[in-house]
Formats: sequence, structure tokens, C-alpha cells
Amino acid sequence: MDESRRTFLAQAGQWILLTGAASVAWDAIVAGAPETAPNYDVTAHWWAILIDIDKCIGCGTCVRSCKTENDVPLEPEYFRTWVERYIVNVEDPDHPFVEAPNGGYDGFADVTVGPNAKTFFVPKMCNHCADSPCVQVCPVGATFVSPDGVVLIDKDRCLGCRYCIQACPYGTRFLDPRTHTADKCTLCYHRITKGLLPACVETCPTGARQIGDLKNPNDPIHEYLRTHTVQVLKPQMATGAKAYYHGLDGSVR
Repeated sequence: MDESRRTFLAQAGQWILLTGAASVAWDAIVAGAPETAPNYDVTAHWWAILIDIDKCIGCGTCVRSCKTENDVPLEPEYFRTWVERYIVNVEDPDHPFVEAPNGGYDGFADVTVGPNAKTFFVPKMCNHCADSPCVQVCPVGATFVSPDGVVLIDKDRCLGCRYCIQACPYGTRFLDPRTHTADKCTLCYHRITKGLLPACVETCPTGARQIGDLKNPNDPIHEYLRTHTVQVLKPQMATGAKAYYHGLDGSVR
């Protein structure tokens, strides 16, 4: 067998292995669907989330509710969602001061800024990218995009290799110290498949977060996207991010 044919077969075998692994992962996720969400059709939805910077007050309610709902480790370095405060000197917008004490879990202390500075809060979370770098690097297909557009992790297949954590350009993944598997926001998949809101959306007191179904023509997200200017984080990464921000300042990184 010549070298080129040998290389081709080896690459083809690897592709089949990864594709099969992703299929098994999805089967594992939906195995309990008839019992947990009997009326949910995974092909009928394509989920996204809207975040309105102007409405976020940095209260930390979203962070606390997320930790409680999803049993996120209580240690301050583990978050599925967190909030950052930006303090920006308008004369030097490329060098903002960014802080997120305990991920914003306890809110933020009052701060006084000068006449040439502004302050605002930026919630962050998994962007549920359509072209996710984390999915591309997972060697066993444990991280995958579900048919309804949510990036999920099959914990039974995860090796804890951290490749996905390193690949995520948004820093939204961590290794759960209890299971030694990758963890991150799932848009509260166990809730949205039952017609409920993600915990962070439901508890936000100002409506700064809204979930939307891009496949549903009657979803308010379409009107919002038509009438508001929205951006994604790090657009140069071309990840197909589905976390849309309104009022995103150019200093946000």
C-alpha cells in the first residue's frame, strides 16, 4: 500500500470514529427524552440568547441562580456564567479596567469614576457557536452541537483532556473538580426542552437576558434583531456565536 493511500485510510478512519462518537453522545443525551420532555422536537428549534448591556445592573442574580440550578461548584473560580464590570477612560478606550470579583456572584461595590470615564456590566457565558472550536478539537466527540443548536457535553465520554477548555476563545469552560470532566453553560437544556426559561433568564430582574428560538418565526427575537444593532464577542474568530449583545462597547474583549 502506498503512503498516500495509507494516510487517506487513516484519516478516514479517524473521521468515522469521531462522527460515530458524536452520534453516540447525542443518543446518550436524548435517551431519557420521552420521559423528561415527551413533546420536545429537537429539529424544530435553533436556540440563541440576547444580552442587553444597557439593562444589566451587575446584581449577580444570574450567577447565583445558575450555580444553584446547575449544581456548579461553589469555589469562586468555577462559573457557567459570570458578570464583568468595565471601567473605561473615554480617552483611552483600548485599555479598560475589568473586574469580576467572585464572578459577580455577590454583585459589585459602588464605584465613583471621573468625568472622562464610564462603567458598565457585561454578562458572559458559552456562546453556543454554530462552528464551535471546542467541538472541533474534542478527540472523542464528547462535546457536540445538538440538532437544536446547543453545545453540549456527554460527561460519560469526556476524558478530561482539557482540549476544549483551551480551544474556547471565550474562556467559558472549566474542568469540574468533582468529576474531572469539562463543564459549561448548557442554556439550562433540561429546562428549555420542557418549555421553561434558563435560570439566568428567568431570574434577571431587569430582563437583560432573553432566550430566543431562531427557527420560530413568531419568536420576538426576530423583531428585536430587525430593530436593534447587535454584536457578538470576538467576531474575528468566525465561530458562528449565538450570544447576541446589544449595546456592546468597543472596549469589550
